[in-house]
Amino acid sequence: MRSGKNPQKDDYRVNLRTNHRVIMVIYIPELSGYYEKMYEVLKVSVRSLIKTLPITSAITLVDNGSCETVRNFLIDLYNQNKIEALTLLRENIGKIDAQIGAARAAREPLLTLTDCDILFKENWVEETIKVFEKFENVGSVAPYPSRRSLTYFTFSTLKSIFLGINRLKFQSVPENFFDYNIFLKSINWKNETNENALWPVIDKKGYKAIVGSDHQILTLRSSILFDFSPHQPSFIKVGNKSENTYIDLPIDKSGGLRLSTYAYNAHHMGNELESWMLDVVDRLNDNNETLLLNIEPLKIRSNNSFRYKLEKKFLKIWVNAKIPSTYHNHKKIN
Repeated sequence: MRSGKNPQKDDYRVNLRTNHRVIMVIYIPELSGYYEKMYEVLKVSVRSLIKTLPITSAITLVDNGSCETVRNFLIDLYNQNKIEALTLLRENIGKIDAQIGAARAAREPLLTLTDCDILFKENWVEETIKVFEKFENVGSVAPYPSRRSLTYFTFSTLKSIFLGINRLKFQSVPENFFDYNIFLKSINWKNETNENALWPVIDKKGYKAIVGSDHQILTLRSSILFDFSPHQPSFIKVGNKSENTYIDLPIDKSGGLRLSTYAYNAHHMGNELESWMLDVVDRLNDNNETLLLNIEPLKIRSNNSFRYKLEKKFLKIWVNAKIPSTYHNHKKIN
């Protein structure tokens, strides 16, 4: 039987107090081998995230079958009101399925999908949102630049350049040299020795960003995951083009630009903690700002797969002819 009236029926509206949500998937099944130091990396990542988020942003953590120590740490964060949402999965269901599931449960217009080994710097949210506001029809933005991702699922971006909507220049960015080598070290790649190495810079009325991004962390419009990502689960633990299929290609097919910030507003740490990382997080102050979004709705491109593939073949020829001989190691167009 039911006694009385549900009070929610009189106050039925739900007010959305945030406009941006960060979704982090954690999988640390043991504290040995590859994962031996990942718990310490995770704690630094989460600490830096909590300190740098404005009050208009929220956090969802997804435990994808981690060990008891990690799981208890995440539960403590929730109990201490440090995060807004926590999903506990007893078994690893695969990174992309855990990530997309949490993303589609969110209601904010902007979502940041991040690995659990990212070191967040001061004002990274502000600088990320600024790229959305300065350029027209942005689909995603990474908080640190990627020099080698000019043609990595950037068809829509390159098309805007071909049509003259945006301008592309290959320029040296020596102020990124040190941070770029930190990134290369984090993924165990060879260091860059030329501080004047060229970067693919996009310019809009004097405001600069970098074309392309990796996918360790990026902020995208949530509508892209609803309208362009596959609806069926991937059933893939990690890699095997799952991120390409569920995130990278949908961003590109939406017609949205894929960009990254001109400077480093975050770092990829890898699976080992270094002393400088602790120095960075220790210097962070709590972010008590309120950020209002001033972003135009995404102009959806025609979802015609044949036309998409045909135009992409043409753009591949066009952009390869534009790349200077001194711009090395760029990824091939996808």
